[in-house]
Amino acid sequence: MKLIGIIGGVASGKSVVAKCLAELGAAVLDADAAGHAVLLEPQVEQAASVRWGNAIFTPDGHIDRRLLAAIVFGPGAEAPTELKYLESLTHPRIRQRLLDKIAVLTKQGIHRAAVLDAPVLLKAGWDELCDAIVYVDAPHAVRQARALQRGWTAEEFARREGAQESLPEKQARADKTIDNSGSLEHTRRQVRDFWGFLFPGFRPD
Repeated sequence: MKLIGIIGGVASGKSVVAKCLAELGAAVLDADAAGHAVLLEPQVEQAASVRWGNAIFTPDGHIDRRLLAAIVFGPGAEAPTELKYLESLTHPRIRQRLLDKIAVLTKQGIHRAAVLDAPVLLKAGWDELCDAIVYVDAPHAVRQARALQRGWTAEEFARREGAQESLPEKQARADKTIDNSGSLEHTRRQVRDFWGFLFPGFRPD
């Protein structure tokens, strides 16, 4: 089973490309979902409480991801340090969850490929797990508009992007670039071409 990593700028449409690959039979490993699960682990909640206090917790006693994001992606000078701490706490646990899922999929032998959709793929070093890496491209204005539709501010968008590797660096690390600035069908055709490169002999329906 081949593992395909997906990278790109914030709101570039990585999940769209992942869904297109899923249409072709790939399993999708959602690192964000794994990250959410990690934040529910008692050891992580305890460490977060010691670091940031109970103010970041919801009334039911779990970490409020939006409040935590306001700290680690905030405008304060301490934000990079807090983000680094959070990553040191969560990334190893997320990686293990992903490895466990990959092991299950490999044993099942059902899928030709699995997709790792992770915004911090390169930063966390998870690219070393991948057989191929896809860079999803879209203009800055398009990505910012998508982020604003999610309820982010322009400042939040800029800070999130600034916390990741530069776009040229990401694209240079990729084996394939997919333009996601147009229609879904335009993106889907490129994904099918890439799938055919990975698996010679593939014929789309």
